[in-house]
Amino acid sequence: MVWSLVRRFDQPQKYKPFVSRCVVRGNLEIGSLREVDVKSGLPATTSTERLELLDDNEHILSIRIIGGDHRLRNYSSIMSLHPEIIDGRPGTLVIESFVVDIPDGNTKDETCYFVEALIKCNLKSLADVSEGLAVQDRTEPIDRM
Repeated sequence: MVWSLVRRFDQPQKYKPFVSRCVVRGNLEIGSLREVDVKSGLPATTSTERLELLDDNEHILSIRIIGGDHRLRNYSSIMSLHPEIIDGRPGTLVIESFVVDIPDGNTKDETCYFVEALIKCNLKSLADVSEGLAVQDRTEPIDRM
């Protein structure tokens, strides 16, 4: 269920709370570009991102930011999803790593703090949305009775 959300390069707004709109140019394949509109509150309004890797077997997604009105230059990230038993229940461990240039006027610590806070917010939202969908799945047959 988590992978079904993450793999949707064309719909990051399904779980990324700071994305208001996304338009993909071309087919959903390696090299595809998406234009993302960012909600107010962040120091950006747009981001242009390229799909670098989408592996449905290994559950790995990689993107690279190639443009936009923000300070995340040469940003790329890789997300990998792993089935885990969490608190005795089946779950998903999501690992996201990134590289980014440090903008002029910022330190490495400031840049990492900002990006890590954004990733944590996205992952928290991903967990909330996934858990909500899982609860819906479990209650659906009851609702049909």
